[in-house]
Amino acid sequence: MASTPGILTDWPWKPLGNYKYMVVAPFVIHSWYSMLVKDESERDITNFLILPFLLSRMLHNQIWISVSRYQTAKGNARIVDKGIEFDQVDRERNWDDQILFNGLLYYMANYIFPGASRLPLWRTDGMIMTILLHMGPVEFLYYWLHRALHHHFLYSRYHSHHHSSIVTEPITSVTHPFAEHILYFLLFAIALLIPVFTKTTSMLAVFGYVTYIDFMNNMGHCNFEIVPTWLFRIFPPLKYLIYTPSFHSLHHTQFRTNYSLFMPFYDYIYGTKDKTSDQLHYSTRKRQEEIPDVVHLTHLTTPKSIYHLRFGFSYLASKPYTTKWYLCLMWPVTAWSMILTRAYGRTFIVERNNFDKLKLQTWAIPKYKFQYISQLQKMTINKMIEEAILDADRKGIKVLSLGLMNQGEELNIYGGLYVSRHPKLKVKVVDGSNLAVGIVLNNIPKGTTQVLLRGKLTKVTYALAYTLCQQGIKVATMHKDNYGRLQSSSNNFETNLIIAKSYTQMTWLVGDELTEEEQLKAPKGTLFIPYSQFQPKKYRKDCSYHWTPAMLIPKSVENVHSCENWLPRRVMSASRIAGILHSLESWNEHECNYTMHSIEKVWDSALQHGFRPLTMPIQELIHC
Repeated sequence: MASTPGILTDWPWKPLGNYKYMVVAPFVIHSWYSMLVKDESERDITNFLILPFLLSRMLHNQIWISVSRYQTAKGNARIVDKGIEFDQVDRERNWDDQILFNGLLYYMANYIFPGASRLPLWRTDGMIMTILLHMGPVEFLYYWLHRALHHHFLYSRYHSHHHSSIVTEPITSVTHPFAEHILYFLLFAIALLIPVFTKTTSMLAVFGYVTYIDFMNNMGHCNFEIVPTWLFRIFPPLKYLIYTPSFHSLHHTQFRTNYSLFMPFYDYIYGTKDKTSDQLHYSTRKRQEEIPDVVHLTHLTTPKSIYHLRFGFSYLASKPYTTKWYLCLMWPVTAWSMILTRAYGRTFIVERNNFDKLKLQTWAIPKYKFQYISQLQKMTINKMIEEAILDADRKGIKVLSLGLMNQGEELNIYGGLYVSRHPKLKVKVVDGSNLAVGIVLNNIPKGTTQVLLRGKLTKVTYALAYTLCQQGIKVATMHKDNYGRLQSSSNNFETNLIIAKSYTQMTWLVGDELTEEEQLKAPKGTLFIPYSQFQPKKYRKDCSYHWTPAMLIPKSVENVHSCENWLPRRVMSASRIAGILHSLESWNEHECNYTMHSIEKVWDSALQHGFRPLTMPIQELIHC
């Protein structure tokens, strides 16, 4: 939102929310009806192709979003290092409004202007006219319009909304108030309508010109330098005709330079070219891939989770993971992504963050939760994890933390398998169990005298049971086999480890094997506290559910604009935080295998570095 919003700031269909797409429905229905029912002589293929063209524009933009976010996470050729936050994602979420707006105007022009219907596929004279009109009046008028928008009166009411994004993303290019989009469309209409009035235009001229605008807009805001420097050395005049991402990035960081649309020609003429443009272009092209201090190794959870990754759908990624019905309609894309991840066969970078002087990255194993359960995939997954650890070791990364199902007793002995195979590893492997135990213990309400422990037994379970019994809290188990395994693990449980004869405990510590039937046995008002990486599958409306082991992160953690799986905004899992703490404290040992270190030391370290516990259960947070 602009600092002092002017008239026509909001889009007219804002009250419709996600139903805004209905505004083009009458035009779409009419065009398809005409194509399917009317005689061939009355059909208008131009009108019929407007909808596919609008969808192709959305796909074009989404490809740029994905490529840009992946490339900036890697770091090579990145222009601006400052991070993006959730407020920018929220501000830019309706980037498709301008495509919807353009679609309405395309349909109306098709009906109103005789020269805009039943267009030929190609006309050379019309294409040349469109190019010349863009290079001449469109670029010239845009330059002066842009300078006018930087006048205090218009800037504070309109254009400051766009410049709220110092670090740009492709969709920043179309994040403007509605009034600005009206002006931009009138401007671009010069190159579109004059050929229409002279009856020289064609479908390729119209669709090609709009695609060119989208491409250049996305490229200029992608925040990584894609234009090679040798291009301007071979043909120097080209630098007056094509801008670069670094050229336009300076406009967002300096504000008073580089006003041109796509051709810097007028900045050179009127003396508004930033003096550092060439230097920035050269330096960003030379920039190498970033080597982080800490890597968190995660994996995909479900086939649809690909859309919730940072380089998937940006707005979905900025919300805790939930199933959306419309993602079912994208099953061909989902199936294709599964084929690609299977073929790719190695880890990929998901995101980067900064915390104090630490550089953080998250890598993902291209495997899904159901594959981790399969014995057939065990060897393949272990090989991928091992390769990621060795790659981190070669790069000089200090710590690698194992998230979700990348650490488990059956899979790799909680990461100890890799340490035993490679005893000279310099990178420290961390599974986060100590911090997970500390978080769960802190989540138990004060004054609790008895808890029920139910779920798959892991090293976290054993540590929880042992610590609680030492604190004088009775730990009840549902099944005799779990009781026996816990009892045999230590002689220090005394009489505090018991088999539950009834289910009156109001605090349940639960793991992956908790069933719906077992949940139904809990009394009303029970607090379920997960100690595993995954939330229980079913919920009871009369009970409360805490988050999986996780903590709120300090404000100084930068570039956080996506949620980690089902966790809320600016919350990190215990395993991810544990890797960060390991590096901050310069601890020189691995935290994996069956061993547990000082839980209290890790917990105190987390608090000292600004991480804070989540004190509210899920249902309370949802209603906030």
